[in-house]
Amino acid sequence: MFHLSFVFMLLLQYTDGKNFNKFPAIFIFGDSTVDTGNNNYINTAVKGNHYPYGKDFPGHVPTGRFSNGKLAVDFIGSFIGVKQTIPPFLQPGLSDDELRTGVSFASGGTGYDTLTAAIIGAVPMSRQIDYFKSYIVRLKKIVGEKEAHRIIGDSLVIVSAGTNDFIFNFYDIPTRVEFNIDTYQEFILERLHEFVKELYNLGGRTLIITGLPPIGCLPIQITSDIKARLDRTCVEEQNVDARAYNRKLIRLLDHIQMSFKESRISYADIYRPIMDMIEYPQKHGFRETLKGCCGTGLLEAGPICTPLTPLCHNASEYLFFDSIHPSEKAYRYVTESIKKQILKM
Repeated sequence: MFHLSFVFMLLLQYTDGKNFNKFPAIFIFGDSTVDTGNNNYINTAVKGNHYPYGKDFPGHVPTGRFSNGKLAVDFIGSFIGVKQTIPPFLQPGLSDDELRTGVSFASGGTGYDTLTAAIIGAVPMSRQIDYFKSYIVRLKKIVGEKEAHRIIGDSLVIVSAGTNDFIFNFYDIPTRVEFNIDTYQEFILERLHEFVKELYNLGGRTLIITGLPPIGCLPIQITSDIKARLDRTCVEEQNVDARAYNRKLIRLLDHIQMSFKESRISYADIYRPIMDMIEYPQKHGFRETLKGCCGTGLLEAGPICTPLTPLCHNASEYLFFDSIHPSEKAYRYVTESIKKQILKM
């Protein structure tokens, strides 16, 4: 399989070390970890377009990102030299230059399971594909059909989803009662496989697919579990499930890679860097790793993390900004852990 480090080594092969021109654009699909503001423009209560979200973003403005600042995809876009921040596709008035270099189609609260998005009115993954199709039509009008085909084929595509599927439909709101954890994982992976096929058929060739984080260490999951709540420890059963899913995902991506010979499909491990921050907080300068910065840090997120909610003094001392989403500092470390694989820094 083409691992994540290979993708960036390939990037360096095509550059002089200064002008990162391998990828002409970056395209993002998935959930709130990569939603740069699309939920601002849809009918859902789950939005990050209000303070304290964005308090440490350039200009100190809430953009719709569910964090105090930038997301990992923003740092990756900057690292590969495409753009400093990734705009949301649904933002009105995007310039031709912004469209030409890529956008995020992601929506906070979505997942591979169609029921997941329906619960809070997020953009389903299938509709994100539809948005991508309409984007391609617009791109062809801007640069012509041949150049649009080249841009799509040479671009970096990142897909980050899955966590909400397990939280909404299996752990906290068990709607998929026909499945056990093993069969539900297989169900989600089938949906993921179909999604990757769609991207490939639309021209995507270099794809990064993220695995699951340690779900049982999300503050809201700890709060939801009676045993873990008492001493604020991770819900190990959910972490075991996440690791099992990730192993299955790696095998699936190996299989997909063999089927799509022209593609470079990579697995991005986000589990280990997050666990590293949890297990070694002092090494990373964190004071708190199992509560969010917003409010009590136990439940507040989205519509209940508001300008009236008490806030920690320094978000960079917290791994999580709210009860679900990492802080900018945590996102930066996830990105740095990727860069270390290549540059050995």
